[in-house]
Amino acid sequence: MKIYMDVCCLNRPFDNQSQDKVRFETEAIITMLKRCGADKDWKLVGSDIISLEISKNKDHIKKQKSLLLHNAASERIIYNEEIKSRAADFRKANVKLFDSLHLAAAEYANVDVLLTTDTQFIKAAARTDAKIRIENPLNYYMEVLEGE
Repeated sequence: MKIYMDVCCLNRPFDNQSQDKVRFETEAIITMLKRCGADKDWKLVGSDIISLEISKNKDHIKKQKSLLLHNAASERIIYNEEIKSRAADFRKANVKLFDSLHLAAAEYANVDVLLTTDTQFIKAAARTDAKIRIENPLNYYMEVLEGE
């Protein structure tokens, strides 16, 4: 299973955990990251786009922690013309800039799922012809558990 976690996911463990939704998403994300590290059937895919977006974070502590999670990726997608072109297609469908880049990179890597905690991204991606699944990490992990 190849998963791509956007920056919202990589930041989630370092967000305020006082809301149940945030805590549950954090648990799902951490559990999946652990599986990527321990289970040969699970692979975390990273990208230059993730690195760039994380580098723009003004919170230096959260930036460092998110980069550590991202650096655990066993595969890294290098930004290229194909990703740039596909992201432009997604932008025409009103997908935000970084979201369109994540979507294009994840599609280029042929991942099984792109995970995000950003509901607006999920809704925007659903209006595109993306060839991959875009899901909330908690919803996706619950589905995985039901299938095991």
